[in-house]
Amino acid sequence: MNKPFSQACENNKRPILTVLQQAFAGVDRVLEIGSGTGQHAVFFAEAMPWLTWQPSDRAEHLPGIRVWCEEAALANLAPPLELDVDATPWPIATTTAVFSANTAHIMSWPTVERFIAGVGALICSGGVFCLYGPFNYAGGYTSASNAQFDAWLRDRDPLGGIRDFEAIERLANAAGFVLQDDRPMPANNRTLVWHKI
Repeated sequence: MNKPFSQACENNKRPILTVLQQAFAGVDRVLEIGSGTGQHAVFFAEAMPWLTWQPSDRAEHLPGIRVWCEEAALANLAPPLELDVDATPWPIATTTAVFSANTAHIMSWPTVERFIAGVGALICSGGVFCLYGPFNYAGGYTSASNAQFDAWLRDRDPLGGIRDFEAIERLANAAGFVLQDDRPMPANNRTLVWHKI
């Protein structure tokens, strides 16, 4: 099959990496939830050779991720797992870290709740959870472009939409996480970093 490609992944991978290299400095295994095309998995695994990167996504995305992974042939990049956050049990029992990009705004809110609770169940004390994407703060958009993006998301799927940081933070706290960093990123996105207590 043709190798899938996302320009957004190309645009954001280096700024995200600067955060992940710090957040994952003491980590040996990362589960990526929602690997999409597989571009992030290859780029981050290559840039952080001290850890094993485990891509995952729903079944329909796995063939494209496999193309990227097989072409890269990295020793620390595992074959992708089928993982739907709404389907239990998840195919992995534990990990030291989780990364997810541009997922919370395309999930329904009940799915976001299951997603973050599931991440909390996977990660042991001292582990790390990094979530990248657009977020609202104090009930408001951070830019006009985010407001337009949110309208597009909700038109596409009424259950989707940009999530409030405060609501995400409450879920993370309930799952045993404490916020360590909230880093501004290009294109009005953020990378949120939590540690498991």
